[in-house]
Amino acid sequence: MTVTSLLPGPTDTEFFERAGMEDTRVGSGKKDNPAEVARQAFDALMKGDDQVIAGSFANKVLGVAGKVTPDTGKAAMHRRLSEPGSGGTGDD
Repeated sequence: MTVTSLLPGPTDTEFFERAGMEDTRVGSGKKDNPAEVARQAFDALMKGDDQVIAGSFANKVLGVAGKVTPDTGKAAMHRRLSEPGSGGTGDD
């Protein structure tokens, strides 16, 4: 049996709306196509890969960078992306 871990970036689903995150940078920003993310996940599963960083090239770069970035740095970045009101007016 194969288990493949899916590591998607922001994906264009109802997640951000349901989570009340539409006013955040990540919630209001560009998102990956869910069909493409699912295709990448399925392809990785069929190849027997243990994980796949799915979605855009930018998400793949962030996934690789995350392997060498300290947890405190990753936490600070995620805070900036998900802080309420951060997606707003272009004052960023």
